[in-house]
Amino acid sequence: MQKFSSILLLRLAFQSLGVVFGDLGTSPLYVFYNIFPHGVDDDEDVIGALSLIIYTLTLIPLMKYVFVVLRANDNGQGGTFALYSLLCRHAKVSTIPNQHKTDEELTTYSRQTYEENSLAAKVKRWLEGHAYKKNCLLILVLIGTCTAIGDGILTPAISVLSASGGIRVQNQNMSTDVVVIVAVIILIGLFCMQHYGTDKVGWLFAPLVLLWFILIGGVGVVNIHKYNSSVLKAYNPVYLFRYFKRGKSEIWTSLGGVMLSITGTEALYADLCHFPVLAIQIAFTLVVFPCLLLAYTGQAAYIIDHKDHVADAFYRSIPGAIYWPAFIIATLAAVVASQATISATYSIIKQALALGCFPRVNIVHTSKKFLGQIYIPDINWVLMILCIAVTAGFKNQSQIGNAYGTAVVIVMLVTTFLMVPVMLLVWKSHWILVVIFLVLSLTVELPYFTACINKVDQGGWVPLVIAITFFIIMYVWHFCTVKRYEFEMHSKVSMAWILGLGPSLGLVRVPGIGFVYTELASGVPHIFSHFITNLPAIHSVVVFVCVKYLPVYTVPVEERFIMKRIGPKNYHMFRCVARYGYKDIHKKDEDFEKMLLDRLLVFVRLESMMDGYSDSEDFTMMEQKGERSTRALLTEKAGSNTMSSIGDMSYSSHDSIMPAKSPLTGNSLTRYSSQTFGDEQEFLNRCKDAGIVHILGNTVVLARRDSGIVKKVAVNYVYAFLRKLCRENSVIFNVPHESLLNVGQIYYI
Repeated sequence: MQKFSSILLLRLAFQSLGVVFGDLGTSPLYVFYNIFPHGVDDDEDVIGALSLIIYTLTLIPLMKYVFVVLRANDNGQGGTFALYSLLCRHAKVSTIPNQHKTDEELTTYSRQTYEENSLAAKVKRWLEGHAYKKNCLLILVLIGTCTAIGDGILTPAISVLSASGGIRVQNQNMSTDVVVIVAVIILIGLFCMQHYGTDKVGWLFAPLVLLWFILIGGVGVVNIHKYNSSVLKAYNPVYLFRYFKRGKSEIWTSLGGVMLSITGTEALYADLCHFPVLAIQIAFTLVVFPCLLLAYTGQAAYIIDHKDHVADAFYRSIPGAIYWPAFIIATLAAVVASQATISATYSIIKQALALGCFPRVNIVHTSKKFLGQIYIPDINWVLMILCIAVTAGFKNQSQIGNAYGTAVVIVMLVTTFLMVPVMLLVWKSHWILVVIFLVLSLTVELPYFTACINKVDQGGWVPLVIAITFFIIMYVWHFCTVKRYEFEMHSKVSMAWILGLGPSLGLVRVPGIGFVYTELASGVPHIFSHFITNLPAIHSVVVFVCVKYLPVYTVPVEERFIMKRIGPKNYHMFRCVARYGYKDIHKKDEDFEKMLLDRLLVFVRLESMMDGYSDSEDFTMMEQKGERSTRALLTEKAGSNTMSSIGDMSYSSHDSIMPAKSPLTGNSLTRYSSQTFGDEQEFLNRCKDAGIVHILGNTVVLARRDSGIVKKVAVNYVYAFLRKLCRENSVIFNVPHESLLNVGQIYYI
């Protein structure tokens, strides 16, 4: 574990204020109005609600998140996908089985080992036992992820609208529409500025948020002293129980408003970034927690004396001398809070994309200093439209608050359930501690969940609709991705067939290098057999390139590529696996082609220093004699596959490839290839100069004719529509258009 000096820890704790706590800090703007949307009748109701806020803040953000959940981070990365990545490394629960033992040797691939009869080992075997358990885990993660995206829409809406409401407090004749228009203008400006990133103005966030906490804490102290210090008795938990014993119907529904006092808690975990946990704990316990308690206590004191001001208690409780400066600080703090959740949404989408759960979208790296600062244009405009629609559609904090509370409590429940296997597998905690954590968390969160669900018809339906929409997108994309991978696995070409073709592969080997992109990390992909079946020539050097993402936050550049040779040396066939973590980004200035060529030359140089090399996986079929005709092999393969494949260049499954004599034989072949490193390097350089072609599969995925109607709609329409919208791999890897060759195929799944 990395150690930090005391001065550095305090500095990091200060910086974390601007990144992590903005959302949680702006909750006092709208909490009491959402607890008492119809006004206050009794002082005891205010005291009880305040007591509930105090102990909710203590149990959930402080006890659960700051001191327990934050420890379950993936090398500084938080959120539901970080928990899922931890589980994927400690148990084989990934639904895409493309991992290899060499992946576990990465420096960032940390995992635990278990004794055979330990509880952790039993839990691991239970999770790995059936595919439906892996799917249930994935669905749970996607539910948490989709509702977290809903937070990215609702946080800017309620924070900016609540802050903008301050202009109406000083002028009661002002229309609500004016406040909404001001909020919409601020939101449009916020989203339009996203492509600049926060690198240049990020240094302002921490002092601004610190000033905000000092402001709300100071105003709280003044209000307690000025209006009603008797509110301090709310710190006695007896008043919490009295609040529920009063038996009013409004008491239970007010829980949805109290829930808003801990909004931003999940964002606190998702925005962990690279701040050490201790720095977060220091900032929360020394600044955030006490200032929030003072702010809520001061507002409660003011409301008891001014029961008719509960709708805008925050602004009305501010002394007149500092009203407008406070309004400006509140608006800026709301913008910072919104920025934090928008950035967290980008990060969530990036993680989902890396783990095969979201269509490929354009990701822009906005900072040269920090890896995690990204911008996703497509998602940005979708968020802006939805955020403006929510703000202008509801026009009041109450309904947006109901929607917000529903989204927050669902994410918290997902985190609670994911923490159980993490505590057992990763931390190896005793089962009694796990049960205590689960019971305490659910005791608090389930009542809030039921209260929020009861408000579905009052705005709570919004996050559910958003979550369901994104869930359909993610699950359909992931389902088709898995099926495509399974098809590739079932239809990959046997090594016996390749060896039976001979060094020329039964074709003309023309000078040049061909990079064949595939999702397979082992074996020869079906696209290759389809290619050489329909074309009479192939390049002198063929490299199968597999780009895959691992359940780690990053893969060091020096460990990114794995290069192997396929078949004998005179075949000049290689495989390159490029590995990325879910935080790694393909930069615009990154020359992927040059990186592949450099790794190929390094591999040949290292190989020449070793004895004969063979790829054991690829030679598993060598014992099967390659004397059978190509026609028979193709016929056998076509008959054994359960899934079908038809190319754009139509051909029968009985088409045969007649091994033609290559013109690169004899003296000509000697000129281009050699067993020694020097000659092979020269051969590779000549092929490089002759030209490089990137061969990508342009596949169309369709449901089989005997599939159900739901599957046909999901695959033939939803997935097809998403494929049209997403970016091509050639764009992601900056492949020159003139060097691109698409091979069309149809996969029936």
